[in-house]
Amino acid sequence: MSAGTQAEVRGAAEELARAFKGCVRAVRRLRGRETRRAPGELSDAQYGLLFGLREHKALPTSELAFLADLSPATATGMLDGLEASGLVTRVRSDRDRRVVLTSLTERGRALVDERHARFAPRLEAALAEFSDAELHTAAAVLDRLREMFDEITPGGEPPSQT
Repeated sequence: MSAGTQAEVRGAAEELARAFKGCVRAVRRLRGRETRRAPGELSDAQYGLLFGLREHKALPTSELAFLADLSPATATGMLDGLEASGLVTRVRSDRDRRVVLTSLTERGRALVDERHARFAPRLEAALAEFSDAELHTAAAVLDRLREMFDEITPGGEPPSQT
């Protein structure tokens, strides 16, 4: 690789790093605004738990917490409230009684589907100018960054599925 090409790659990588950090800061701001939500309204973290269940029949609490970027203790407390609200059900695993499996109720799935329907058009509009190939490349870059961070972060590996 020529010196000019190396400098271009380095510049593009720095631009990507700045954009990535900006996106992470925006997500933090979104989560920070949770203290100003209306009474009875779910937090972004609670929706994270519900969305973690969207593509699964049932998940152990530890795996669900990982998907929602929460500690298992925090997830357990939130799941107590979501269960009391009739949005999730929890049962002990038949294979391992220590494991609690959580799944969406019909009401929980309807809430997730409604929120997805409300926000999907915003995501589609934000990404509309990019080709499928560009979006696949962006996804691959983000996956590679996640892998890198998981390698250097203690406890960054997902919990084993039980």
